[in-house]
Amino acid sequence: MTYAVTVDTSIPVGSPEMDALQRAGAVALLEKGISSVETIEGPDGMEVDIFESIVAVHPGGALLKIFVDAPALEFAEEAVQTVVGELLERSELLAEWTVDRCEVQLHPKLAQESLDAADGPDTSPADAAARKAHHAERTSAGGGQEKYDAEAETQAARSRMLTMSAELRSFPPVMFGVLDPEDDDGEGEEDVDAGLLAEDAKLAAGALVYGTHLLVDELFQDVQTLTQTRSNVAECEKPLWLLEELPGRYALEYDAHFARRFLVTAIAMTSRFTSGTFQQLSCLAEELALRLLLREASVCLETFGLMDESVAAALEAFTENVYEDMDHEWLYDDSVDEIDEGAAGEALGVTPMAIGSWFTPFNKGRYVHPYAGAAPEDVGQ
Repeated sequence: MTYAVTVDTSIPVGSPEMDALQRAGAVALLEKGISSVETIEGPDGMEVDIFESIVAVHPGGALLKIFVDAPALEFAEEAVQTVVGELLERSELLAEWTVDRCEVQLHPKLAQESLDAADGPDTSPADAAARKAHHAERTSAGGGQEKYDAEAETQAARSRMLTMSAELRSFPPVMFGVLDPEDDDGEGEEDVDAGLLAEDAKLAAGALVYGTHLLVDELFQDVQTLTQTRSNVAECEKPLWLLEELPGRYALEYDAHFARRFLVTAIAMTSRFTSGTFQQLSCLAEELALRLLLREASVCLETFGLMDESVAAALEAFTENVYEDMDHEWLYDDSVDEIDEGAAGEALGVTPMAIGSWFTPFNKGRYVHPYAGAAPEDVGQ
């Protein structure tokens, strides 16, 4: 079974953030260390094979994505945590770094296979979250490690997202429903209560940045899957992360080249989000990419138990402020299969939605990346 294990590591508390040279050194040490390990030996002759890794270093630490073949989810997490922990200990420059999180990002279609693979006298509970906690308790009993602390993980996730919120430079708090102080007429508490708290907005913004990492990473994996299988979303027999979430009516058109164009579009859009240069969504593909990003952000918040009514309202306000209209939702409604592409759609003022127009700018003032905007027959000429 193949698992993608995500590992969050941090520099020692109180240490100054790493500069560009230090980050380059950390990348080299981590990549060299991980690449030197091919197989991890476990109990009873169990083996976990590492076949790919991605290392992304930031000023406060590093995010690692390690792909392994393991008998079950728990073994994948334990093996990777052991390897990363030993790697940090052996490196003089990284010895004081800490592992803040090590968990499997399991594709839903593989979940049942993981449960089946772990069948036996010591099988963990059927629920995935309960299995994780169960495994953490067993590990604690055997190796002296701390028990799984859901509350601590929730608080750590909140802290990460609040910090990440500063990276979403294009959107002030007002975009998330926070009242602009300049609009406050001081007439009473009702005006204050009408807006959301700044921390709710920051948490929503941080979730979008957190979700951006997942969005790009998972689209990369979908591109790789479709390239290797030489198929499209409708016919691919391997699990896909995100492209299956696009409108099903065009699933036969979502091949590897489309996936690369969509990935580039998502990167161009989120780059404008974080660089402070965003003005408007450029094309229908960006509207669909944002839809996926909002889903990723919501899943992250719900996973860590951070999605309450106020944060949900902040995301809703962001959605309403960024989208100019919601015409793209018609693509998910099979009962109006033709209205967006014919005379009826034009009469209603609906944006053309045939897949051939997805990467076409809405007007001359919008930016679409040259690679995404090129038709398949134009590539390579």
